[in-house]
Amino acid sequence: MVAISGLSGNEIFCLRQQGMYPGDLVIGNSVFSLGLIGGISSGLKTIVGGEVSEVTSIIHEGRQKAYARMLAEAQKHGGIGITGVNNDLVQQVGNVEFLSIGSCVHQGDEKSEKLEFSTSADGQELYCQIDAGFVPKKFVFGNVAYSIGVGGGILGSLKSLKRGEIKEFSSIFNQTRHLALERIQSEALNIGANAVLGIQTSIIPFAGMQEMVMIGTASNHPALTVAWCQSPITSDLTNQEMWNLINLGYMPLKLVLGVSVYSLGFVGGITSAFKSFVRGEINELTTLIYEAREQAIANIATDARNSGADLVVGIKTYVYQLGSGIIEFMAIGTAVKKLPGITTHSTTLIPQAIISDRDTFVNTAEGTLITKLNQPS
Repeated sequence: MVAISGLSGNEIFCLRQQGMYPGDLVIGNSVFSLGLIGGISSGLKTIVGGEVSEVTSIIHEGRQKAYARMLAEAQKHGGIGITGVNNDLVQQVGNVEFLSIGSCVHQGDEKSEKLEFSTSADGQELYCQIDAGFVPKKFVFGNVAYSIGVGGGILGSLKSLKRGEIKEFSSIFNQTRHLALERIQSEALNIGANAVLGIQTSIIPFAGMQEMVMIGTASNHPALTVAWCQSPITSDLTNQEMWNLINLGYMPLKLVLGVSVYSLGFVGGITSAFKSFVRGEINELTTLIYEAREQAIANIATDARNSGADLVVGIKTYVYQLGSGIIEFMAIGTAVKKLPGITTHSTTLIPQAIISDRDTFVNTAEGTLITKLNQPS
């Protein structure tokens, strides 16, 4: 039989170094009616803002069903693991399809009776992860569906008359962002893992709300003992970045994120509107975005200090327009700590682990309704 794999040549080369061979592409899906998500109970919850737990639960169930069906297909192929697992949303007319796709890998010619792992890492990332001393266990995700809410919107409108941070919005957004992180940690803890690696975060507009979803790989590292690490470490570093840091003796501790929501204010809005007719800097917007950025980064610094980190690396910053002169500023990174005896198996990283594959098919003739996790739209 000819294997139909989603692995690239670089991935196949990297996996061969770890004794693994390409197997078949495996797929699982589940289609839900959007009518379920537009229920009365969910609508009532959106009045106060924050998480819409019924919608979170429905999306979580759909993602899990698709993932379970992909696992079942991999079992039939006799693979030891699945790499490059993703969990996409395909929005159709009146329905939403949850879609899980990955590529089986084998060890030798014999079929395995047991699926040993699944991972969001592709073949190159998986090589880096294993060479850094981690053993992959399971693809995990944490999600939260949320709304600012009618109540939050009214409050925000009142608060927006004054320039500065809208603490009520900051609180709602901070809570929802951290819920996704807590849930991915919980999934890892339930299977006995002490790390969640390669976390990728997506914010997806969905049925008049938004979903924040984090995906990653629950893994184990022998150096992460219970005495030193009370809960699974979390990292949004790429596995290539993580390999380099571990080679230098740094261990990831915690994905840290900070959120601040600011309003330009009624007076500032009028002032900046007039200034927009004149060439030059709009000081109100400059200082507003600067203050929002500083507040978000200050939140990260506090989180990192509380975790005992030496350094926060890979900080990425994002600004979102929420309307009515209100912006959300989010900063995200990974806190790391220098630990004795931490290093990689190899002294250098093979070039095939960092070579970027190039797309050889591009279709710009029509749009698509699929929402790919962690990919720009």
